[in-house]
Amino acid sequence: MEKQKSYDVGIKAGNEGKAVTRRKISTQDMVLCGVFTTLIAVGAFIKVPVPVVPFTLQFLFTMLAGLLLGGRKGALSVGVYILLGLVGLPVFAEGGGFWYILKPSFGYLLGFMLAAYVTGRMVERKKKLLIGWVIAVNFLGLFIVYAAGMIYYYVICNYVIDTPIAIGPLFLYCFVLAVPGDICLCILAAILTVRVRPMFQKMLGAV
Repeated sequence: MEKQKSYDVGIKAGNEGKAVTRRKISTQDMVLCGVFTTLIAVGAFIKVPVPVVPFTLQFLFTMLAGLLLGGRKGALSVGVYILLGLVGLPVFAEGGGFWYILKPSFGYLLGFMLAAYVTGRMVERKKKLLIGWVIAVNFLGLFIVYAAGMIYYYVICNYVIDTPIAIGPLFLYCFVLAVPGDICLCILAAILTVRVRPMFQKMLGAV
């Protein structure tokens, strides 16, 4: 059987016949990461028109990246998406460019990457997943996203762009009104993960 081409991303270290651990990203992994990077970009523009605060599907795809690809590759998918936006590609909800780091909402993007890594690491070693447990993991990811997003929002508004916002309004507009849609996406991501993950494990040779 022809061996799959792979790319080393670690440093080989060995001494007198000792086994060496090498981290590799295969061509297949790169393709899957690219697919999720694309889905995350597209998800930023797919709005669900619910009353008060419509939400996008971006959070869903960032969660699925970690849950299905694992923590490292899931975070890589989100990281590539962020990098593409920062170099100028219009993949963010309001365009792209390095100036985006001064937007108060940029912290949520960083939260996406961290949440994808944490949730991915929590599920990648589990052979069988229960929907309830995955929902709990996703709620942890949701907490990470909102914690990173709200802290960044507060710092940028109050100390960088001089548009002060108090804790009360920040909590109301950046959490209370925004979180219901993402809670629904946490549940949907858990259902999809439990159903689709066995196929991904076979595809990646994990089972």
